[in-house]
Amino acid sequence: MAQSTAAAAPTRGHPKGLYLLFTTEMWERMSYYGMRALLVLYMVGAADKGGFGWSQSKALQIFGIYTGLAYFTPVIGGFLADRYLGQRLSVIIGGILMMVGQFVLAMPGTVEALFFTGLGLLVVGNGFFKPNISTMVGGLYTPGDPRRDGAFTIFYIGINVGAFLASAVCGTLGEKFGWTWGFGSAGVGMALGVLVFLSLGKRLLGDVGTAPKRKDNAARSMAPAAALTRQERDRVIVILVLALFVVFFWAAFEQAGGLMNLYTDAKVDRGVFGWQVPTTWFQAVNPIFIMLLGPLFAELWTGLGRRSKDPSIPAKMAMGLLLVSFGFVFMLGASKQSEAMGKAALMWVVTAYFFQTAGELCLSPVGLSMVTKLAPARYASLLMGVWFIANAVANFLAGLIGGYAEKLGEFNLFMAISIATAAAGVVLLGLAPMLKRMMHGADEMTPAADAQPAADSEPKTQVA
Repeated sequence: MAQSTAAAAPTRGHPKGLYLLFTTEMWERMSYYGMRALLVLYMVGAADKGGFGWSQSKALQIFGIYTGLAYFTPVIGGFLADRYLGQRLSVIIGGILMMVGQFVLAMPGTVEALFFTGLGLLVVGNGFFKPNISTMVGGLYTPGDPRRDGAFTIFYIGINVGAFLASAVCGTLGEKFGWTWGFGSAGVGMALGVLVFLSLGKRLLGDVGTAPKRKDNAARSMAPAAALTRQERDRVIVILVLALFVVFFWAAFEQAGGLMNLYTDAKVDRGVFGWQVPTTWFQAVNPIFIMLLGPLFAELWTGLGRRSKDPSIPAKMAMGLLLVSFGFVFMLGASKQSEAMGKAALMWVVTAYFFQTAGELCLSPVGLSMVTKLAPARYASLLMGVWFIANAVANFLAGLIGGYAEKLGEFNLFMAISIATAAAGVVLLGLAPMLKRMMHGADEMTPAADAQPAADSEPKTQVA
């Protein structure tokens, strides 16, 4: 088996390159979530205040299509990175396209043609960026390293620091000073991410992500690429099966940017000591909980892994589905109160976000880590893109589901979401032992890996 090196020294038990990827992803997520917090409010906003004045159902449908496409294009971006571009160049291309897309949206008096052009640039840019930066995190660690799940949770904290900045900066500017300021600040955030990555990438990442896997393999061996082994096929099947279940999770979770965002704006009492909390600030509740809980989950998974008591990846993801289901129980309470009293207490929504966040930490960073463990190295970025197809389908469904609130009522819709995610969680928990066997030990920790950091003088990433 051939190996490649990554020249990065360990920092607090992790390679320095992890913190560069953390920072780059933080600025990109600030850009994405800043736009996301404003998007449906912008589309339903009154035309005389710079919005389009579209109906709630139309806005949610467009929101679902946009976010669905944003998570579909990583399949193409992952393929191009694996075959031709390499992960690092793909991240740079994606960042630049998204920066331009945000600035297009920020143009004063944006017409529909420019609006959809800006969204298109964001969709394509995300396709290059998203799968490749996540795959590079896995490239910093050797197979069996017990720090890998913890590393992805740390990386995930970076995502949510960016999401918090998005609400605090982009959301506030967009709501208080105009849509142009909100979208423009999102573009500035993306520009900062690109600059940081370009400035420090070579020094902190070594050769991680520089060469396309196809060319990297060819340089190491003149033999044609071998067909997938039985173990590799089983592992790919596990990725695909788990992807089906995470559709349920994200279709529920992504109501936060659509239906729950509009519900909070119209039917939640946002007054705190006589001050009205901006609607977009509620989009910061999830990242705040991520930042508070993320280190605890990172230490939990790492500690359990060292003692060989870590739950299997499918079991963790089943927990995530059950937790997000429980979170929607609190939205049922909010719906009942708003029907009876006109407005719901904001703590209903905050508590719902708490349990959704706990579920997210059981499922999302673990899922990213799982793909880097199970995917054959020559298809790593491609399968990371396939993993994001689950997000694409879920985001599209989230928009469609949210649009039914006007017909079914929020209570009935929140009930249906809670039941569906609970059922999916129970089924996945039952399948967990079989799926663990099909992983053929890929999620088992190697104690020796903890003793030698993957980014010491000669950290190695296994290549097929």
